[in-house]
Amino acid sequence: MELLPVATKFKITITIGIVIILLGVLSLYFFINPSEFNFFPKCPLYSYTGIYCAGCGSQRAIHQIVNGNIITGIRHNYLLILVFGVLSYKAGLYVLNNVYNKTYNDLLHKPIATKIILILVLIFWALRNINVFPFTELAP
Repeated sequence: MELLPVATKFKITITIGIVIILLGVLSLYFFINPSEFNFFPKCPLYSYTGIYCAGCGSQRAIHQIVNGNIITGIRHNYLLILVFGVLSYKAGLYVLNNVYNKTYNDLLHKPIATKIILILVLIFWALRNINVFPFTELAP
């Protein structure tokens, strides 16, 4: 007498595994400040060129956010607002489609959504490297 199909058990196992890994990484960022330890990898683009990439400051931002300093964290990398929005949307869609057995299409799989996100990332990347106020506020 099998209660759940094998595919469902596999999805549950993978989901639990992802949650455990995510909590582990977040706890690492909670206890260790990337600004104070060389344990965390440095941005290769910034190390070699001095140019900030779109992800520069993300580690410090995550550390600040998980420690409750939301505004300070977001100021390290404003692009995290987009990342959290996309991740929240994907998590909500996953719950609707798998837990509640609904079938909703993923709007992020449309080419226009990909293009809009790419354009936003590239604009942010370019603007944060302009060394004139107010663009200096975008630097990590």
